Amino acid sequence: MGVTLGEEIMLLSLDDVSGAAKDWSSTGWGVAGGILLDLVLAGRVTVRDGRLEVADRNPTGVPLLDGRLERIAGWAGGGNRKKASDWLAKDQAKSVRAAVESLCGRGLVTEERVRVLGLFPVRRYPEADGPVEREVRERLESVVVGGADPDERTAGLVALLHAAGLYRQAFPGLPRKRVEPRMAGIAEGNRVGDSVRRAIRDVQAAVAVATTITVVTTVS
Repeated sequence: MGVTLGEEIMLLSLDDVSGAAKDWSSTGWGVAGGILLDLVLAGRVTVRDGRLEVADRNPTGVPLLDGRLERIAGWAGGGNRKKASDWLAKDQAKSVRAAVESLCGRGLVTEERVRVLGLFPVRRYPEADGPVEREVRERLESVVVGGADPDERTAGLVALLHAAGLYRQAFPGLPRKRVEPRMAGIAEGNRVGDSVRRAIRDVQAAVAVATTITVVTTVS
């Protein structure tokens, strides 16, 4: 496998020059959802009726996915099918960290440690190798703006960006109202196979539930 869905979302969310994430919270939902969808498409986990279950603990051979698979197996052990939204809420920050470490390992971004106001240490991840992100953005523009039919992985990427509300990260130069309807239509999955459409729908729904719960909790 090349770059994973979670890594693609992470690349879209990092400023190329400063290396700062444009929205850590929404990015976390998208990245965690992307990793989960890749595991579903690889047949390692299932998400049905909002519940998460490990179907196959054998490694995929992709370190980022296998690390999360091991954590899911430990968390979901005991025979009870737990809520996928609970897993996303639990693991989103760790998924982001795992994704940026993977991108660093691939040489796509570099890690810089800086101090904000000269006091607070933070890590940032400026771009080191741009073609991969450019290919992702060109693919998204072709499908969402240009109207091309998406392949299965691009449909999944669009659905996750839509569920996490990452319109500005995916299309920084376009107003949300121009891209949201098309992204919503792609998220319905009418142009992909039934099994992939179900996988996208189930993971997208889990991301939407998790983000809604967090917003309500924060407001309350």
